[in-house]
Amino acid sequence: MSWYAILPPLIAILVVFWRKEVIMALLLAVISSEFLLLYTQGQSGLLTFVNSVERVISVATSAGNSRILIFSIVIGALLAYIRESGGVAATVNKLMNIGVAKSKRQVGLLTMFTGTSVFIESNMSVLTSGIVSRGLFDKFKMSRARLAYIIDSTSAPVCILILLNGWGAYVLGLLSNYELEQSAVSILWSSVAFNFYAIIALLIVLYTIVFDKVHGPMKEAELQLEKQSLEIDVGPAASKARFMLIPLLTLIVSMIGFMFWTGNGELASGSGSKSVLYATVLASMVAYLQLIAHKQFTHHQLVDIGFKGMGELLPLVSIVLLSLTLGASLKELGTGQFVASLVGDYLPIYLIVPVLFLTGAVMSFTTGTSWGTFAILIPIGVPLIQALGLPAPLVVGAILSGGIFGDHCSPISDTSAVSALASGCDLLTHVKTQLPYALVGGLLALLSFFVASLIMI
Repeated sequence: MSWYAILPPLIAILVVFWRKEVIMALLLAVISSEFLLLYTQGQSGLLTFVNSVERVISVATSAGNSRILIFSIVIGALLAYIRESGGVAATVNKLMNIGVAKSKRQVGLLTMFTGTSVFIESNMSVLTSGIVSRGLFDKFKMSRARLAYIIDSTSAPVCILILLNGWGAYVLGLLSNYELEQSAVSILWSSVAFNFYAIIALLIVLYTIVFDKVHGPMKEAELQLEKQSLEIDVGPAASKARFMLIPLLTLIVSMIGFMFWTGNGELASGSGSKSVLYATVLASMVAYLQLIAHKQFTHHQLVDIGFKGMGELLPLVSIVLLSLTLGASLKELGTGQFVASLVGDYLPIYLIVPVLFLTGAVMSFTTGTSWGTFAILIPIGVPLIQALGLPAPLVVGAILSGGIFGDHCSPISDTSAVSALASGCDLLTHVKTQLPYALVGGLLALLSFFVASLIMI
């Protein structure tokens, strides 16, 4: 572990904000990380190119990563089918006619409710609420950046607060390796009340929806949208809502079913990557069969529509692939461990919890992964609980909060890419417009951890 382990993510972030080009930034970060790995191993830097290519291949051939990438492509076909069928337009009209979506506030609340309801898996939450709300946001001239912010800031916080999902099972598995006064389950459930960032993020989303207030770059995006004449691409107007609702219902119900199936009857033990892929493929097949049965399109037309939809998402899929590649490379380089080592041994005891939160934030921001942050910081935080008698739920809450906060801010996070994909928003626009909200939430969470530490320690 050395200071140069932090260079690749810094390069990525600087290039993103300088050149406004995510793919180039990620490529340079991967190349620099592989060069540093060769340097530390005493090998020739001439192998950097070859090692970078092999790193991409090793990441792409991992079963879990392959499922994420295929899901990110197949969802393009599903979105194209429901758009070209006119299902989006029909659903928008139906929701407005029944009074569920007659105002910006109602549309925002519907989006948040949808994302909150699908707490089984974060990508599933983002995907479902994005599909439901795209046409509604267009109808009321609310920017796709606002949609991306709402679904991104609802999904992970809800998943980490409800815990009856893969997130809870993952963190529980990390905590179960240690002997503590409280059981791992008790600590995990008690940490929910101290997951300040997740709670604050949801409250800020609710404020944005209820008061229809947007600030900073988000406000600029909304003003630009109001000035231009918006062409809403939701497909033919004379259609049926079932062309959207039935595939969407298939997506949700089958996702739950596959989570139970892959978890051998236990929802929390199910595989999120398997379930979301199987559910997306099944929903796409249902959408295809609907359109074939309705004789609205021929088989060849639907094949063309499906491939066109998948092609539209290839740039974002490339970003997801490179984000995963960079994460794997940084893990081997030891970036996360280096950042974690910055938690000094001589901190005043009441600063340990706030610093753990900040460390988690920096780690997840620079590596683009909250789960990786949990895996590194929990083995650091639990011994501090044992040695210093710190409140276990507060420490765990700080680690989980830091991981979510940094992930929300990071332009190299695969979660940010999937949120942009689901909402139809440019990735950099999403990161730029969400950042002020995340920073405000992060600052409030930091103050909350500081106050809680003063009171409880």
